[in-house]
Amino acid sequence: MDLFHSWGVDVAIYLQTQYRDYEGWFSLASSVADLHTTFFCFFPVWFYLRRDVGIKLIWVAVIGDWLNLVLKWVLFGERPYWWVHDTRFYGTDAAPALKQFPITCETGPGSPSGHAMGSAAVGYVMTTAVLAVAEKRFPSLLYRFLAVGLWTLLCLLELLVGMSRVYMAAHFPHQVLCGVIAGIMVAEAFSRVQWIYGASLRKYFYTTLFLLSSAVAFEVLLKALGVDFLWTLEKAQKWCVKPEWVLVDSTPFASLLRNMGTLFGLGLGLHSPLYTENKKSSSASFRLGCITISLILLQILDAITFSSRNQAMFYLLSFGKSASALFIPTALVPGGLSWIFPGNSRVTTLKYE
Repeated sequence: MDLFHSWGVDVAIYLQTQYRDYEGWFSLASSVADLHTTFFCFFPVWFYLRRDVGIKLIWVAVIGDWLNLVLKWVLFGERPYWWVHDTRFYGTDAAPALKQFPITCETGPGSPSGHAMGSAAVGYVMTTAVLAVAEKRFPSLLYRFLAVGLWTLLCLLELLVGMSRVYMAAHFPHQVLCGVIAGIMVAEAFSRVQWIYGASLRKYFYTTLFLLSSAVAFEVLLKALGVDFLWTLEKAQKWCVKPEWVLVDSTPFASLLRNMGTLFGLGLGLHSPLYTENKKSSSASFRLGCITISLILLQILDAITFSSRNQAMFYLLSFGKSASALFIPTALVPGGLSWIFPGNSRVTTLKYE
């Protein structure tokens, strides 16, 4: 495995050397690939264009990230930025000079890549959604050209995301590849799941509780078997060149609570009195207004940060913030606009077909 890791380090050094002028693009790719973009940007848009796609995006993202967390706990993947210092592979030679960045020092295990897995799953859902509409409306030849173009674009985007994660020295190439494959498998599995579109608030509550409790129970079980879950945090704190780059919100448990808050917030929003589903679609202007206001409010919410000195309070507030990020576009915004403009109060979004 050390030989495999050393090859990955060589690839990272090659990218950092040959593409040093593209640091900004790689950083942007990593940021966009984070599920934060799905929750705060993609979801409000898709929810008002195709309600079913918006709901599927959240389920795929949350379940995929939960699975990513479990896989990381099982696979114990190293990360390049600490492996080069800990390994004995290089013997008495100096460790390769890997450059670090503000987003390099993630604290969880490295395999599979969460960014690659999440972006692949979300990209797969959005691509298939566009093609499903195009298949019904476009001529056969035009549809085939569109399909080839969109799948090619998705592959290129995933290649860029993978290169960015290796460039940042946050992942090895094989971890990125595993993440992409796992993400597509999760998205494809949810293409056959229909009950999520009509799930009751009780199902949302019990699903959130099950995912949270099962992850915690799995952690407790591994601890009982002698597994130290703080080994990655210790390595991050030891080998990150700047202590302020090691963030609590990159820990696996913080990610778990954010995702659980997101799923629960979706359930609350869809079953809130402020949200009233109807069989007819709302006007285009109403939906456009909901999208615009939702995006503005979510950017304001995103600017709110919490101190990590009290970790229990930090986790609680993170859960609440994530739940609010889904409640705002699904219930608060359409409910508020319907109250301000009663003529549009009949409906809020496109109904699932």
